Amino acid sequence: MAVRGLALDLGSSRTRAWVPGRGLVTDALFDSRSDSPLGSPDKNAERPVRRGRIIDPESCGLLLGRIADAVLGPDRADSVIVLSHPVLAGAVQRDAARELLAGLGPMCVLVLSSARAAAAYAGPRDAGPLLVVDLGAELTEVTLLVGGRVADARQAESGLSDLDPATLPAVLVAMVLDMVTSMWRQDRHGAIRGALRKGPVLAGGGALRSDVTDRLARCLGTRVRLAGDPSTTVVRGAGQILSSVLRHGLTPAAALPGRPR
Repeated sequence: MAVRGLALDLGSSRTRAWVPGRGLVTDALFDSRSDSPLGSPDKNAERPVRRGRIIDPESCGLLLGRIADAVLGPDRADSVIVLSHPVLAGAVQRDAARELLAGLGPMCVLVLSSARAAAAYAGPRDAGPLLVVDLGAELTEVTLLVGGRVADARQAESGLSDLDPATLPAVLVAMVLDMVTSMWRQDRHGAIRGALRKGPVLAGGGALRSDVTDRLARCLGTRVRLAGDPSTTVVRGAGQILSSVLRHGLTPAAALPGRPR
């Protein structure tokens, strides 16, 4: 039996879905009330996810169900679903996401951090330290990965949608610099220095803005890494991890569903 898959990035303002062999199948603003299977771009719609947290499980479940119905069909017993979550999402949020996905009836659910997903798509392929900066709509995150594992992370519950357009580049970059500086002060093994030499990976909508990325590169004194469309880096990385799971035929136990990564 061929196993199918679906990768999801459930952001605060948009939901994105990726399918092996098809690529990005939806990239839409949330609209839990829409009759469209994949939602519709309605800026005034109530959003079931805010600041990376599922605040309306019922609406979120309906949205995920419509995506799964459209992409995988009604019978999903032969499918694997991968979902990315904010790096500092707590166990309660991870469990809530896992429960919603399990309710869709897949064979296996894998929940992983957005930083790990971004690194899978845009990061260097060595096991050295890597800095991932995710500039989202309602969250800004800086994560240090070492050997593919989260070594340190910082989060600001503020993002593109919160900032004054006139001062956005300066304020956003200052937030990132504060987080990097805080991590640097606590880094006893030189991992941050090594990651900066390599160049941080930028993801999220803020990475589409050259006034942000250029300023950040100047302030950090290093190059920054962008891969294709940075706003879809996380879902594409989740899709790559999903493809690896499908290719190697991992069982649900081997995939360690829901375990923080």
